Amino acid sequence: MEIIKISKNNRTVQGEIDLAGSKSISNRALIIQALCEDEFPIYRIANAKDTETLTELLASGSDVLDAGPAGTTFRFMTAFLSLQSGTQTLTGSERMKQRPIGVLVEALRKLGANIEYLEKEGYPPLQISSPNNLITNQLSIPASVSSQYISALLMIAPTLENGLELTLTGKIVSRPYIQMTLNLMTYFGVQHEWNGQTIIVKSQKYKARPFTVEADWSAASYYYAVAAFANDDLNLQLDGLFAESVQGDSVVAKLGEHFGIQSTFNENGVQLTKVKNHEMGDFKYNFLECPDIAQTLAVICGGLGVNGHFSGLETLKIKETDRVEALYQELKKIKVNFEEQADGTCIVNGKATFENTPQFPTYEDHRMAMAFAPLAMFHPVIIEAPNVVEKSYPDFWKDFEKLGIF
Repeated sequence: MEIIKISKNNRTVQGEIDLAGSKSISNRALIIQALCEDEFPIYRIANAKDTETLTELLASGSDVLDAGPAGTTFRFMTAFLSLQSGTQTLTGSERMKQRPIGVLVEALRKLGANIEYLEKEGYPPLQISSPNNLITNQLSIPASVSSQYISALLMIAPTLENGLELTLTGKIVSRPYIQMTLNLMTYFGVQHEWNGQTIIVKSQKYKARPFTVEADWSAASYYYAVAAFANDDLNLQLDGLFAESVQGDSVVAKLGEHFGIQSTFNENGVQLTKVKNHEMGDFKYNFLECPDIAQTLAVICGGLGVNGHFSGLETLKIKETDRVEALYQELKKIKVNFEEQADGTCIVNGKATFENTPQFPTYEDHRMAMAFAPLAMFHPVIIEAPNVVEKSYPDFWKDFEKLGIF
């Protein structure tokens, strides 16, 4: 098994990182590009493995399409293929075959999709054939499911003969990701109405326009962890980020203030500096709208010995791994508790203590690798299967090395 041991000989951080384009934005832009009648260029597209996989699948003429471990790619392709003629098999990794897809499939079937399960009911792989006649253009879907299901339906909505009226029932999870999808659709000329819990997209055409992908705020979160662990000499420039962002994870700039990190936006991105003599109290936050940065913030709290109260973690258990359980198992190696409560919230307490060099497995989860890597600011750490970062941020280790973490 491949491992990487990383450390830093001081806690001074100065440098500049040119962040890659957002995977979430890139994947949505690619689906819209495929649905658009006219061609348009996409600039600064993510170099993430998931995005490369989606690009390859959209261009493939194969009858069997393998999304590997890419959840967003699998869900977006399920909706996209449901509109196409012919028959394709859409499959993925063993972990992907354990991730539910039933809610999306049932919704697509009501829109006329012809989809069959090839193995376990409600799970990949799928056989997707030419669509049947439309049953309805009015759907209800639990708002607590992955926002990727909702985004997948919304992006194909304008291409449907009668459009789509999509009602979200219950508490909406990851609303910024849904809004991100709608914002991109608006950029490409598709109008919508969002009334209460119902989103209405009438039948219309996407309009081709050149598009530039914003840098990934999820990736930026790992540098906010480095910044939180740095001394007062911090001066770190992160390029490619927008002050007015469509990404829910951009809230990390605001959350960083709790840990004494000051974010100053400029023409290239954002500059991180440290507020001297900053006092930190307990940290409390609901991650319902930004679940992908919860791991990073848990490690920040543990590294600094800040008590944390985390809520809104409902979707973390159905990601690449059960991230709640993974955080519990790995943080306890450095004497930090991450305990799930009866109400689903999680409590973080304890301060990182290194009795030896901890070795962190990554559970085939890119975010586990990147969230735990900043602990090298305090003590050498070993990360298993480091190449898992290719899923969203292939240059992660190279960029960390630029800051003296290697």
